Amino acid sequence: MSVLAQLGRGWRFPVQVDAERRKLLYVDGPEKVRESIWIILDTEPGERIMRPTFGCGLRRYLGEPNTVAVRALIRHDVEGALATWEPRIRVSSVDVTPGDDPALVEIAIAYVHVRTSRPDNLVYPFRLV
Repeated sequence: MSVLAQLGRGWRFPVQVDAERRKLLYVDGPEKVRESIWIILDTEPGERIMRPTFGCGLRRYLGEPNTVAVRALIRHDVEGALATWEPRIRVSSVDVTPGDDPALVEIAIAYVHVRTSRPDNLVYPFRLV
């Protein structure tokens, strides 16, 4: 089985259309996993009717100060959401650091693809305002 097949294939996020061929664009392999992580972080529990607990719930931190305590809570929520909703990875580390703007936190996630043992990472910028 190929690495791409092991990691999955699906619609590109956000959904895009190849106008010339009149077909939806697909993504697979490590990029599909990366998009899935992004979707988990960007979704609030309750948004999906058929999966009411799906998501990370980061929007609860909107309006909160960019403090060590808030960043620790964000880190905890990200680790829990990825452990629950993305079985294709094993999270190595989650670092939540203040960005250049006082209202910005950068969520750096290092992970390993479970089936291939390939390390990867993603940085998710999140604005607190």
